[in-house]
Amino acid sequence: MSKKLAAKNAMIALPVSSRPALANESEAGALPRTRTAVGGMAQFVTTQSPIHREAEALRKVVEAFDGARVVRAIAPGAVVPSQWANRHADSFDGADFAALKREIQEAGGNVQPIKVRPLNGSTEVTGPDARYEIVFGHRRHRACLELNIPVNALIEPIDDQKLFEQMERENRGRKNLSAWEQGCMYQAALETGLYASQRKLSESINVDISLISKSIALAKLPKVVIDAFPSPLDVQFRWAQPLRDALQQDHAGVIARAQEISASSPATNLAAGEVFARLTQVVAKKGASQAPARTLEIRGKRAGEWTAGADGAVTLNIKAGVLSTQQQTDLLAAIDAFIGTV
Repeated sequence: MSKKLAAKNAMIALPVSSRPALANESEAGALPRTRTAVGGMAQFVTTQSPIHREAEALRKVVEAFDGARVVRAIAPGAVVPSQWANRHADSFDGADFAALKREIQEAGGNVQPIKVRPLNGSTEVTGPDARYEIVFGHRRHRACLELNIPVNALIEPIDDQKLFEQMERENRGRKNLSAWEQGCMYQAALETGLYASQRKLSESINVDISLISKSIALAKLPKVVIDAFPSPLDVQFRWAQPLRDALQQDHAGVIARAQEISASSPATNLAAGEVFARLTQVVAKKGASQAPARTLEIRGKRAGEWTAGADGAVTLNIKAGVLSTQQQTDLLAAIDAFIGTV
């Protein structure tokens, strides 16, 4: 080594440790000292490994819930029915709703959450001023509202068509809507321009167009006709065409009979089938050919008469006192069941 290099080497002073070196530092509870950057990093990873293991475990838990929707408990008063709400007031009454309400009360809330969207397209999904519109779950929401308990709900910002389609699909999968309720729902969707035609509606919700047509025919019936039934929920799909035909042939007569039934129904307590039979009793047009009346006998005794018109109308008259009230009900039910199979 040259004299100059030796002189420079002598000028370099290494730091002296202030503590005596231990014979075996690892045995003394300290980690071995590292002399390189790579060694220092390895030592850091080693000391942090429990934290890394915990973080990795948490990451896997989060991944398992990736894409999951959060259910929130919200005040039922902050939720309003959908503009296409399809439940008649009678759907929130009776034994079925009472059972649902009791089940929710015993569970401390609706186990099956409803679905809502921020009201009027708002992006605010939480907070004291947030308001929501029901996508589906009107009966569960009403039960929580009456029980004055929070309603468990999924919150999702969706457009009008998706709201309508999800509501319709959910209702079909749960407690089916009545024929009249479905008709009102479909009619509202068409009137608001949500769908351009019945066919577009049929394709969107995957429901046969004939069913949609029958439902809408019921929804279009005059209010006085619907009010003649014990409840709109009692009106059946297969009655749509006969009721419409009866109105076309004898509009004034059907309306008059509907008004008479509504005025006397608290006393007579007519079943839905009886109301239908009375409303569709079309009087023969003046001048129409009518076949002669035929005698109706029961147990060998004259009980009344019946006629069959050229237009296909059949009229059955039974003398007063021949049938009891229960027998009248049974007869109408049997006729209704027979017509339904034709």
